[in-house]
Amino acid sequence: MYNKVKMLLIVIGFLKYLSGTCSISLNELNIPPEHIPYIFNMFPNLAKSCVANAECPYKSLTKKNVCWGYEGNCNKSNSYHVRPRCPGDHRGWVKTKEAQYVTYYTQADFGYIKEQIQELMVMCEASYPSDSSLECSKYLRFCRGRNLMLNFTSLVGRGDNLRYKMDILGPGHIGGHCNFFSERLMQEAEHMSALQSWAPEMVNFVSLERSISEGICDVTIEKPTYIMKLDATVNMYHHFCDFFNLYASLHVNSTHPSTFSRDNHILIWETFTYESAFKEAFKAFTENTVWDLKKFRGKVVCFKNVVFPLLPRMIFGLYYNTPLIYGCERSGLFHAFSKHLLHSLNVKLQLRSNNKVRITLLSRGTTYRTILNEEEIVKALLKNKGYHVQRVVYDRTVPFTEQLEITHNTDVFIGMHGAGLTHLLFLPDWAAVFEVYHCEDPNCYSDLARLRGLKYVTWEDKNKLKQQDQGHGPGGVSHAKFTNYSFDVEEFLRLVELCAEYVRNRQDFNNFVSASTLKQSHEEL
Repeated sequence: MYNKVKMLLIVIGFLKYLSGTCSISLNELNIPPEHIPYIFNMFPNLAKSCVANAECPYKSLTKKNVCWGYEGNCNKSNSYHVRPRCPGDHRGWVKTKEAQYVTYYTQADFGYIKEQIQELMVMCEASYPSDSSLECSKYLRFCRGRNLMLNFTSLVGRGDNLRYKMDILGPGHIGGHCNFFSERLMQEAEHMSALQSWAPEMVNFVSLERSISEGICDVTIEKPTYIMKLDATVNMYHHFCDFFNLYASLHVNSTHPSTFSRDNHILIWETFTYESAFKEAFKAFTENTVWDLKKFRGKVVCFKNVVFPLLPRMIFGLYYNTPLIYGCERSGLFHAFSKHLLHSLNVKLQLRSNNKVRITLLSRGTTYRTILNEEEIVKALLKNKGYHVQRVVYDRTVPFTEQLEITHNTDVFIGMHGAGLTHLLFLPDWAAVFEVYHCEDPNCYSDLARLRGLKYVTWEDKNKLKQQDQGHGPGGVSHAKFTNYSFDVEEFLRLVELCAEYVRNRQDFNNFVSASTLKQSHEEL
C-alpha cells in the first residue's frame, strides 16, 4: 500500500509539472516559422491550441507530418527537410552507402541528438515530487536536473579570474535529495577535463538528507537555468562552438515546449565578467541578463530546473574535434541552428533588384594572413558587371548583427584562413565559400562548410601565390599562419568565377531573384 501511494504522489506531481510547462503559448516560444511544424508534432497540445485560436496564423502548419529526426517514431522520409548527401566514395570507411549515411547522420546531424538522448542515464532518482533528480548522457557530456543544490561558498576570496577551473566545486558542493547511484556516475567520469565534460563538477555530487524546500538554500532560482563553460570568447570559431552546443542541448532537453522559450537564465561557469564581440548571439537563447559566478559567490543556491549543456571541446563532439566520415555533406542540425540564430536576431534576406552575384571579401585587419595585393584583386573583381562586390572588415566597430546581415545577403564569401570564416554558417543555402588559402590547416573551414552544406573552394596552385616570409610562429617556429601572401590575380578571378557559376546554377538562388523582382514590380504598381 505504501509503495502504491508513493507512486501515485509521484505521478500526480509529474502531471502538475507537465500541466504547468505545457500551458505555454506559441507566442512565448522562440521558433523560426519554418520550424513550427516540427514543434507542433512534438507537442500536439500546441497544435490543438492553434487550431482553436481564430487568430493563430499557423493553422495550415498543424497538418504537416514532420519530425526533427531524433524522436522515437520519426521516419527518415518525414525528418528535417535538409538532410545529408553522400556523393563521395564510402569504400575504405564502411561497407555500404547506407552505413555511410547513417554514420555521418550520427556524427554530425540530428542523429547526434538522438544518440545523446538514448544515452541518458538516471544518476539520482526522485522518490517524491519535491525530491531532486539528475540524469546525464555518456561521459557526463550533458546533464539535467531538478531541485539541485550548488554551494558556492568556497569562491569567497578566490578573485575574479577563475576560468577553465576544475575545482569551482568541492566535495559535497553539488547534490540533491534523491536516491544517488554514485558508482554509475563515477563510471562515466573518464573525460576529466574542463571543456570536455561535466565530470569535474559531477564527481562532487552527494545525496542530501534534506530537500531543497526545507530551507537549505540562500537563493532559489525558479526559472530554468543553463550553466555554460565557455571556450575562447574572442574567437568566433571557438565561441560559436558554445552557441551551437547550447542550441543542440535545447533539442536534447526538449521534453516540453518551454525548452524553446527565452524566459530562462544562463550562468557562465567563471568569475570573469562576460564580454564578447559576439554577445548578441545570447539573445537567441535568453531574454535575461547573462550571469557569471560572482553573482552567487559565498551563497548556497538551489535550482528548480538546471541544464548542463553539451560542451565545446568534447571528444568526438560538435563541431570542434568532429570526426567526419568521408564523402558526405550537409547537416540539418547545422542548418536549423543557422535559421534559429538568424530568426532570433531578426536578420533577413534583402530583396534583389538584379541577378548580380553578391561577392563579399572579408579583409583582415591583423598582422598576419593579409592579402598583400588586395587592392589589385578588388579592382579586378569590380570590372565584372555580373558581380556586386564589397570589401568588409568585421571588427568591433561593426555590430555583430550588422555583420550577420552582410553575410546572410552574400552569395560568394571570400576570406583568408581565420575565425571570421565562421560567418559561413549564416550564408544563404545557395552560397559558396572561397577560403583563399588554408595556411596548411586544410580541414577546419572545409569541414565547417561541408557541415553547413555549402560549396567550398580554396587555392589550388601554390606556384601562383607568394609567401612574404617563412612565418613567425610562437617561439620563433616557422608556420604558414604567421605571415602574409600575395596571389596571382587571374587565378584568383578564376576561382571566384567558379563559385559565382555555382551560385547562378542553383535553383533556389534563381527562385529568390525572380521572387524579389516580382515583388518589387508589384509594389511599384
